[in-house]
Amino acid sequence: EFRFENAEEYKVKDEIKADIFAEGDKVDVSATSKGKGFASAIKKYGQHRGPMTHGSKFHRHQGSNGTSATPSRVLPGKGMPSHMGAVKVTTQNLTVVKVDAEQGLILVKGAVPGPKKALVTIKEAVKS
Repeated sequence: EFRFENAEEYKVKDEIKADIFAEGDKVDVSATSKGKGFASAIKKYGQHRGPMTHGSKFHRHQGSNGTSATPSRVLPGKGMPSHMGAVKVTTQNLTVVKVDAEQGLILVKGAVPGPKKALVTIKEAVKS
């Protein structure tokens, strides 16, 4: 579902083609990012690992989580291992390089989120 200023002009089952964009337009591109599964704190937050030698049993683990006696809990916002990726991501202010209306293609310069062959939503830029 998309909101248009001139929604009265469209009817059910009307096609909206690539020619609504032109070269040089600024657009926001949204898609579901690549899923990376369950990720450690090293991969997800760039935390450091422990020593690998001399009998150390702390290699790629989390490390210290909470405080000591007070408040005796893990504070909110602590970077913990969890599921990474597979969330909705929007990249803003990308530039339309070329529009091929015959084939229905829009060439966009910049980092388009999501894996190959993913469903991508392109809208006019909000902050340009």
